[in-house]
Amino acid sequence: MTVIHIIFEICNYIFFGFTILITISYVVLGFISRSETEEYLRKNHFVNYKDIPSSSVSPAITIVAPAYNESLNIIESTRSLMSLHYVNYDIIVVNDGSDDDTLEELIKAYDLGRVDDYILNEQLKTEPLRKGVFKSKNPAFEKLTVIDKENGGKSDALNMGFNISRSKYVVSIDVDCLLVEDALQRMVKPFLEETKKRVIASGGVIRLANACTIKDGRLLEINLPKRMLVRAQIIEYLRAFLLGRMAWSRLNGLLVISGAFGLFDRKTVIEVGGYDRDTVGEDMELVVRMRRYMEDKGEAYKVSYIPDPLCWTEVPDDRKVFVSQRNRWTRGTIETLRKHRKLGFNRKYGFLGMISMPYWFIFERLAPIIEVVGIIYFAMLLIFRGVRWDYAIAFFVLFYLFSVIFSLVTLYAEELTFGQYLKKGYGRKLILMCFLEPFILHPLVLYAAIKGNFIYYFSKEKKWGNMKRKGLTNEHA
Repeated sequence: MTVIHIIFEICNYIFFGFTILITISYVVLGFISRSETEEYLRKNHFVNYKDIPSSSVSPAITIVAPAYNESLNIIESTRSLMSLHYVNYDIIVVNDGSDDDTLEELIKAYDLGRVDDYILNEQLKTEPLRKGVFKSKNPAFEKLTVIDKENGGKSDALNMGFNISRSKYVVSIDVDCLLVEDALQRMVKPFLEETKKRVIASGGVIRLANACTIKDGRLLEINLPKRMLVRAQIIEYLRAFLLGRMAWSRLNGLLVISGAFGLFDRKTVIEVGGYDRDTVGEDMELVVRMRRYMEDKGEAYKVSYIPDPLCWTEVPDDRKVFVSQRNRWTRGTIETLRKHRKLGFNRKYGFLGMISMPYWFIFERLAPIIEVVGIIYFAMLLIFRGVRWDYAIAFFVLFYLFSVIFSLVTLYAEELTFGQYLKKGYGRKLILMCFLEPFILHPLVLYAAIKGNFIYYFSKEKKWGNMKRKGLTNEHA
């Protein structure tokens, strides 16, 4: 046997072993997620969420929504936040140096005027104010505060909101998101019912608002987008949120809460120094840093996750914008794992160090690189005529079918639990998308991940990336 054949044989075992491991991990996470979802539904079936917002023990919550050039969505989104069924809450919209008419739209819609009697507790470093702090002259909008500051990025804007907030809990939300009316009482519930551990953060499911009917800040009708790229993202989001994150929540190993919608213990966020202004993955980095902080303190804690569809947001319907978004996610993951590499395979940090961090490093961070190396390896086999076509075809078919089956199981779980896509014909179209998604979405995700790696390691210009909005009221997708 030649050296080349020995190398090929070793590579065969490596790639086959990695495939088996990632397949087993998905199956295990799927079973854990099913158990967690069933328990959640059983526990919350008879809960009257209307009692939470009117209860005297309902804690104060501040919603912080950073906005940069969001004139298309700002009014609908703010109106949505103003209509939530929770009494003890306020809203801080942070206009982060927008150069469009975002601030003017807010001033006009909510009759805002500049105020000077505000308290800015600069516990977290931020860029300075620009035009200042605005409150409405109309008592109907007394919950709303608008901050106009110099541009510093999303993390900087969120830190400004945490500085001004006086609430015990703070919601971080993308301004282009719409929340369902009972979102706050559902998100705050884990903080109220947990007695043995300190809940430091709670995340929720993100659903796609593209093509949905939205009026006066309320989601009236759920429609299936026409664009295949957006439909494929529906399957991807269901898989990631309903199966993946539910399982990690059960294991108390969740490393990321979507920046689109998360509820945080304000005291803990302030103690760890707020959002990192030097990363493009601020949501994941904050959660990992909060967990690391609690582990170092030796205090029992929990990061909760709510499977209810509470938040709806616009996702990219353009390939270029999609790739820009995903390569930024890749760079954020690399930055976080690198910054907190001390945690990996460190028994001092328990489950976080021995399971969560290694899993993310191997199956999230390295997976696209291993896949590309596998493609190159297959090309080499073709060149050296070392392909066993019976094995190769069987391998690709089996892995494709596993991917499809996993998506179908996710779709089935969605229909049994929350059933958001119930219109006639939607089920059939989504089932078809389960078969097409590996060809439509996965190549773009892989390309974006490799591009993110290249930009991180070799490019001097590391932009956050711009998500072009078409407006939540447009039925364009």
